[in-house]
Amino acid sequence: MALPDDDLTSSQALVVDSNPTSRSILVSQLRDFGVGTIVQCARLADARRQLEYRPFDVVLCEHHFANDPSSGQDLLDDLRRNQLLPFSTVFIMVTAEATYAKVAEAAESALDGYLLKPHTATSLAERLRQARIRKISLQEIFAAIDAEDFERAAELCLVRFKTRGLFWLYAARVGAELLLRIGRPAEAQVLYEAVVAAKTLPWAKLGVARSLMEAGQTAMATSTLENLIGEDPSYADAYDVMGRAQFELGKFDKALATYKMAAELTPASISRLQNLGMMSYFAGDRKEAEKVLDRTARLGLDSKMFDCQTLVLLAFARLESGDRKGLQRCRDDFVRLIERNPKSARHRRLAGIVEALSSIQQVHFARALEQVRDMIRGVKSPDFDFESASNLIALMAQLANKAIQLEEVESVVNTLGLRFCSNRSLTELLASASAVHPPYAELIRCAQTEVMRLTENAMSLSLAGDPKAAVKNLIFHGNATMNGKLIETAQLVLNRYATKIDGADVLGDMVNDLKAKYSPAGTRPALGEQKRQAGGLSLRTGTAASSSKVTAL
Repeated sequence: MALPDDDLTSSQALVVDSNPTSRSILVSQLRDFGVGTIVQCARLADARRQLEYRPFDVVLCEHHFANDPSSGQDLLDDLRRNQLLPFSTVFIMVTAEATYAKVAEAAESALDGYLLKPHTATSLAERLRQARIRKISLQEIFAAIDAEDFERAAELCLVRFKTRGLFWLYAARVGAELLLRIGRPAEAQVLYEAVVAAKTLPWAKLGVARSLMEAGQTAMATSTLENLIGEDPSYADAYDVMGRAQFELGKFDKALATYKMAAELTPASISRLQNLGMMSYFAGDRKEAEKVLDRTARLGLDSKMFDCQTLVLLAFARLESGDRKGLQRCRDDFVRLIERNPKSARHRRLAGIVEALSSIQQVHFARALEQVRDMIRGVKSPDFDFESASNLIALMAQLANKAIQLEEVESVVNTLGLRFCSNRSLTELLASASAVHPPYAELIRCAQTEVMRLTENAMSLSLAGDPKAAVKNLIFHGNATMNGKLIETAQLVLNRYATKIDGADVLGDMVNDLKAKYSPAGTRPALGEQKRQAGGLSLRTGTAASSSKVTAL
């Protein structure tokens, strides 16, 4: 039977089902509908590879897979989480009665529909039609997103929500994500809370927590998350956001326990395994970190979800455990990654860290020192980021642990501490990176104390009635240290007392110049390269679709 008024001859479909009979039935029905190209997969791992590297218009995926700890829902979540499933793809879950409630709940957020077994061709046709109608109904919104006109897209979502137009709940979710994307967390929070009031949904409550975090109200966000997890202990995305909140507060032990719970709920999730492995490393459990990071590399090295910082931390752990062959595998894996990403400066930079670790392991200390000197030359560059600082400090600590130290190293550690110790989390991350050589960890903590002293001195000037002196003081020290907190504080004082400060425009230009160079917004603590905020809905823009780069909302 054909889908009336719907030409699918140019469409591509993916059918994922371990049961050959069920898979054959679905394929046959899609062919009857006129679908042009149909690909079949019996395993979730094969389906993930297909979806990562080629686009599909329709995906029909079984929920339950025998002898596999993961489900079709886990596959969908992982793809959405890592921006690997375009909005244009219709994803329909095929499920038995036993899992209906779970799948139906998921359909309220990121799933296009579900198909209850046993199904007829007519019911499948109706599910496809409903999903495609929703895509068409929201086309204006996503045309604006494709054009990267996020302001207009957000306004269109707000109109759809306020008028309770067709698919208003989904429009509300997209709109809230857009508002977070363009820096309007308070409005996003209002939208999420309105959805909760209209129809309590886990993703909306999670959105409230994310909005609170973006607005800097982490304690309130944590309270919301605790309630959400209490209501639904199996909601893995809530653990992602809770772990991030605890991590930003510097509560590494609690973040570790939370990430462990998320990984246990979804054992095949590459991104959650990476979070757990990296958190284990920075929490000081190097043995467990090595085990989890190794599993992550074996499971996800060929996946777009894989973050190459995983290999760097694994290489550090293997150096400390004396695993020469394991460290060599990290080097070999980087060769493969760079072959696939020859234009990636980040891949080459991180590969350089692993090369230096290999030099240390092979007792080629002269070569290792030269490699470290090359890295040190860039520490005052505007594009030298926190990840680079953490890796460099860890590398210098490894050398110092073997009684090999450059004369200028302590000065470099102090420079990096003054630049990046903007809060407790960042400070403790850097201190943990240098844990094998405690004097460096102490230097890092002293640097944070100095940053706090500079901030307090400036605020004292402001409270004493001289906000202009406070701003000038913060600009001076912000420029000298490159510290984002000092620059951001200068902006806050200037905004508050602009009418009382002579030459506020000139000072504002100076602050903006410093922000452009040293990007205070980029100094939030993060594990690896954050491709998407935990718990968020990921959408591809038109630019992304054409260039294979993805914008995460």
